[in-house]
Amino acid sequence: MKKIIIFYASYGGGHLNAAKSIKEYIELNYKNCQTELIDCMKYINKPIEKFTTVAYREMAKKAPWAWGRIYSDSQKGPLAHITSRSNKIFAIKLLKLLREKQPDLIISTHPFGSQMCSYLKRKGKIPSQIATIMTDFSPHDQWLVGNDYTDFYFVAHDKMKNYLISKNIPETKVFSTGIPISSRFLQPYNKKEILNEFNLEENKKTILFFGGGEFGLGKNKTVEILETLAKNFKNIQVIAISGKNPKMKASFENIVKQFSREDSIKILEFTNKVPELMCISDLVVSKPGGLTTSESLASNLPMILINPIPGQEEENAEFLENNGIGIWIKKHDSSLDVFNDIFSSPKKLDDMKKNTNILAKKHSTENICKILLEN
Repeated sequence: MKKIIIFYASYGGGHLNAAKSIKEYIELNYKNCQTELIDCMKYINKPIEKFTTVAYREMAKKAPWAWGRIYSDSQKGPLAHITSRSNKIFAIKLLKLLREKQPDLIISTHPFGSQMCSYLKRKGKIPSQIATIMTDFSPHDQWLVGNDYTDFYFVAHDKMKNYLISKNIPETKVFSTGIPISSRFLQPYNKKEILNEFNLEENKKTILFFGGGEFGLGKNKTVEILETLAKNFKNIQVIAISGKNPKMKASFENIVKQFSREDSIKILEFTNKVPELMCISDLVVSKPGGLTTSESLASNLPMILINPIPGQEEENAEFLENNGIGIWIKKHDSSLDVFNDIFSSPKKLDDMKKNTNILAKKHSTENICKILLEN
């Protein structure tokens, strides 16, 4: 029985969801493997994990510029050194767990897990193979700390692979597989049944609008965009997801009522049917988080990008724009102009949809597991 630990950290949902997708695929397809999912930071110190998670969320929500500065400064210099040094100290606590579990393979979807394990391996404390899954569309050097003792790197696309190779990481270690997504995005769905379930029409373009965001970022711009759609585009329908954000939900409901769009704008607080909703959609409006972007690409959906957190999400937005897949609506941009342009030119939307095929990695989870478990 091969023992596998999958480490993640709760700084954004993408790390956890990527880890869950890997665990799900291994359990369904590799009966000789035993997998365990562990929040590495919570295991090391719950108070520190709680404080840093809350601090990250509040900073991303209320002072995103500050998070952008930290993200940039942690690439190199004093802050990068402090982060790496802290993870070496935390690794001592993690060693107790690893000695108890004795995993053959450690998979990490957050750089902290990778750093701690590579440090322990360098010190000869653990013999496990280490695999790092990078969960964004742009590289950050914190992922690469301890790379001499990391056996596998999985990245979103070839440009990231080339960046890692330029940092003297052997090409044999780096795999351009894409970010892991749930197998539900590969399943066939009956579009007519899903449209009927949400009381939507077959002959209208459908927009999937992720308005709440994990941190409720950019409320004013988000509300303005939905208002623009409700007021100016009568022949479209919108599924607006407000998330865990009652104020956003109330704002969305006011817009629907104001413009009498109850039949064509559906508001959801939460849904576990994202694969089904992407299946019936023509366009996604969302923050450019790594996971949502991967899911949209796998569903061949162009993206309108809103409210990216400075740092990794802004880099994701630039990457998607440069590859003709997304349009970033910035703070002072006219959302009306953007949507007029995209809806008045069917070819533009079609071209963006075709471009998703270049970057879509629909079988990312399967390919990662095959590389790790079948070689």
